[in-house]
Amino acid sequence: MTFPDVAINLVKPKDPVEVRIVSTEIATAAPSPNFIRHITFDVSGTPLEGNIRAGQSVGILAPGTDANGKPHALRLYSVASPTGGEHGDGKIYSTTVKRVIDEHWETQELFTGVASNHFCSLKAGSTVRMTGPSGKRFLLPEHPEQYNYVFFATGTGVAPFRGMLLDLEALGMPTDTVLVFGCAYRSDFLYADLFGRIELGHPNFRYLKAVSREALRGDGSKPYVQTLIEDEAALLQPILRRENTLIYVCGLKGMEDGIYRMLDKHGIGGYFERGERGIKPTDRMLVETY
Repeated sequence: MTFPDVAINLVKPKDPVEVRIVSTEIATAAPSPNFIRHITFDVSGTPLEGNIRAGQSVGILAPGTDANGKPHALRLYSVASPTGGEHGDGKIYSTTVKRVIDEHWETQELFTGVASNHFCSLKAGSTVRMTGPSGKRFLLPEHPEQYNYVFFATGTGVAPFRGMLLDLEALGMPTDTVLVFGCAYRSDFLYADLFGRIELGHPNFRYLKAVSREALRGDGSKPYVQTLIEDEAALLQPILRRENTLIYVCGLKGMEDGIYRMLDKHGIGGYFERGERGIKPTDRMLVETY
């Protein structure tokens, strides 16, 4: 398997570009306890124009300094657009951003993520400092029509798969493809209307959802993305057992471990190997976690 040549690091942190926010919309349903936004931005006239592929990321630099007086660290956000952007002209792209709002366990003080809150607070017409693109391997392969795909996503980890699925749809959804999406509540479904539309139009694409905090599985355990390998065995396992199937994983760090265990439980090989340093994915399994 080979990946297409892509441009990376055209815009570096030492010399970011000012990019205009085109739109910013809440991506979750009203009852959701989370604040997740779909943000589109215009890279026209910058080195990023026409140079971002589905699966890559852009960097955001928030203004100001940290507690040590140093500029805030760069934060990467997966692009949610297909290759060529939202309109195919390489100018307008999008990403999916969750506000980080938490409490310090020891001090009980409120903690807010610097970059995520800065990005989410920007209004249409304002600008943000951006770098990138980043990433040269979490992409569709050079000949995407030669492979089947199972995408595992949790939360905003679905962003790159929105872009990849739109790219595959543009090719006519040539092979069997499954998106397995996990979240805590139904109110946190992201881009469900889009994925549902693609599913209706392409019988070889399936959209599966695991909602962990609303209902239990038959054995009393919570449903997660990896448990659907078992719960949707008739659909997923034949696809996963094909030698030309690729697995992509994007979401919370550590989610790949549950997928390894479930694959191992059902004797599905080819996606990971055990070595002296533990388990690691093979070339057939691409992992991007945060």
